[in-house]
Amino acid sequence: MPTDSHHAHLHTLTDRHLLDVEQAAVHLGTPVRFIRRLIAERRIRFYKVGRYVRLDRQDLDAFIAEGAVEAWGVRPGRR
Repeated sequence: MPTDSHHAHLHTLTDRHLLDVEQAAVHLGTPVRFIRRLIAERRIRFYKVGRYVRLDRQDLDAFIAEGAVEAWGVRPGRR
């Protein structure tokens, strides 16, 4: 018999915003081939739903954040 924690776990899984590869590419503004390469190289978390691959929007956003490069700002004497 399922427990309350089991139902809570299922609820959190269904709250995910899972995207297919094409949707993930649109979300990142990249070609589909880039997303497929990230998956093949295991550079991003993905989920197998049967034979289908899905990516969580939060994981995509975290991937973007990891690639953030801080601005140096303007150095004195330069424009």
